[in-house]
Amino acid sequence: MNKTLIAFFSRADENYFGGAMRYIKVGNTEVVVNHMKEMIDADVFKIEMKEPYSPVYMTCIDEAKKDLRNDARPELVSYPDGLDQYDTVILAYPNYWGTMPMAVLTFLERFDFNGKTILPLCTNEGSGMGSSEKDLKRYASGAQIKNGLSITGSKAADSDDKVEKWLKANGLK
Repeated sequence: MNKTLIAFFSRADENYFGGAMRYIKVGNTEVVVNHMKEMIDADVFKIEMKEPYSPVYMTCIDEAKKDLRNDARPELVSYPDGLDQYDTVILAYPNYWGTMPMAVLTFLERFDFNGKTILPLCTNEGSGMGSSEKDLKRYASGAQIKNGLSITGSKAADSDDKVEKWLKANGLK
């Protein structure tokens, strides 16, 4: 079968870029995913919260921190019909407080990942993958979690070479 799904969470609006705030129309993670879609044959699903975080960066990070502390599972707008047809899931997300956003956990807990391969991709401004790879093993038990790819968010538009090399190393290109 060898079918791939790219599932991602991304946030536009006001973002932090290496020391300064900047408004963006497309989130950094989505920028990387849009480039990735040109590189490989994969279906794409955007993980979206029914009640999105604030467009103001400082308020957003406070909301995300509260959700993390409360182990919240934000309600999502929709879900894929299922994941049975996929062998590989590229899971892309920004680093929120050292791990993936809680909305990604809402997504993960909806499905059975037993026997699937998950390739994590995390955008950040210097905090790397955080504990997200370890956390994935807990929330997607039964999946083979491959080494993730950390992309500096403010350099997302220039990450093609890094992404292509990672995809090749994981047999997707």
